[in-house]
Amino acid sequence: MSSLNFDRKVKRRKSSVWDTYAPPFDQMVKRFFGRNFSWAWLACIPLALVIVATWNTAAHAQDEALTPENVQFALDNVWVLIAAILVIFMNAGFGMLETGFCRQKNAVNILSKNLIVFALATLAFWAIGFGLMFNEATPFIGLGNFFLSGYSTDGPEFGNLTMPVFFLFQAAFAGTAATIVSGAVAERIKFTDFIIFSILLTAIAYPITGHWVWTSVGWLGGLGFSDFAGSTVVHSVGGWAALCGAAILGPRIGKYQDGQINAIPGHNMSIATLGCLILWIGWFGFNPGSQLAADAAVPYIAVTTNLAAAAGGVSATLTAWIMSGKPDLSMIINGILAGLVGVTAGCAGVGFLGAVIIGLVAGVLVVFAVGFFDSIKIDDPVGAISVHLVNGIWGTLAVGLFNTETGLFYGGGIGQLISQIIGIVAVGLFTVVFSAIVWTILKSASGLRVSAEEELKGLDIGEHGMEAYSGFLKDTSDMGGVA
Repeated sequence: MSSLNFDRKVKRRKSSVWDTYAPPFDQMVKRFFGRNFSWAWLACIPLALVIVATWNTAAHAQDEALTPENVQFALDNVWVLIAAILVIFMNAGFGMLETGFCRQKNAVNILSKNLIVFALATLAFWAIGFGLMFNEATPFIGLGNFFLSGYSTDGPEFGNLTMPVFFLFQAAFAGTAATIVSGAVAERIKFTDFIIFSILLTAIAYPITGHWVWTSVGWLGGLGFSDFAGSTVVHSVGGWAALCGAAILGPRIGKYQDGQINAIPGHNMSIATLGCLILWIGWFGFNPGSQLAADAAVPYIAVTTNLAAAAGGVSATLTAWIMSGKPDLSMIINGILAGLVGVTAGCAGVGFLGAVIIGLVAGVLVVFAVGFFDSIKIDDPVGAISVHLVNGIWGTLAVGLFNTETGLFYGGGIGQLISQIIGIVAVGLFTVVFSAIVWTILKSASGLRVSAEEELKGLDIGEHGMEAYSGFLKDTSDMGGVA
């Protein structure tokens, strides 16, 4: 007999002996659960009972928490959080757009500015700006809640939104205002001076004017001024600051010579187009997110936003085509953005036809505005002033014309239009004075502008010591002194 067979027989014999002489309880358990029963399984029974009891208790508590109010609270906060992420992603769009519209020797500088500006805006707005903007101590400025102090982090603090969600959404808006400035002063400003201005804009100037409009005690809001998502509060503020910066900084070398306007083409229209599309998508967080709730108005606002963008792109294309004989891609891009800026103030209160008209007018305005600023030698490499300032003003005025309840064209009288004009002038004056003072101080202290040699060589090398396209052929064109 082999040892293997012997072992098997011994095992069977032992099992048989155990079955014969096992205690009665064990025999009963084995008959009930089967011969393969293990005592380890029996130990799981109390654990299973605990799990079932706990699950039942949790389910009961969950049933109690699922009230309509709690569900709406969760939906509102999740939607606005998603909208905030979309707005933050717009920084990628601004970076691509500005980089593509400018020369390759300045690509690293432009990308650096667009990336760092949101980091700076977040910190400046957290420390000072949010308190100045949303503390309701006075009609003109907030005087507390700095560093987000004094707020709960889990319950509703701003309508139905928690403080973290509301702050993130508003910080994204603050970053947008500063990013607008970057395009208008591109290719010749010192990196450190741009950083300083961005901090002051997002910590002080933008929050103060935002307080006037977007708080229950703000004096402009009390006059009836309406700016739903920021044609004035965000875009015109950024546009006014950009205009002052471009004027004080001066044009790029070779842009205006011998009474001529010399075009300085961008180096990559592919990424500029990608930037435009990213911004278009991000605007569905910018405008619908400003509803600050997940309700039926959100898709309506998305449609008016999209209609205006489409109309702006079409009208800018046709206008540029008629004027130059060719459909200009840069004007298609800026036309779409102009339509988006134009409808931002009134997207929740205008009809679909009104949104289309606003976009059509914005597309025409941006083409003529680019030519106008060139004619007065304001060098804006990406058209930021034409898109954000000019159409921020137009979009704010359009509320007084096309709002379906208070607009002049809908029987609402002239009152809304007057309120809009007052708001445009007040915000514009404050931002221009603030920006002019800061830009002038920076120019006196550090010169504000890079040297002529550094500008000709490119800010990538002079400011950052690196190239965006290392190993590729450099731009060696010389057009009126432009390298």
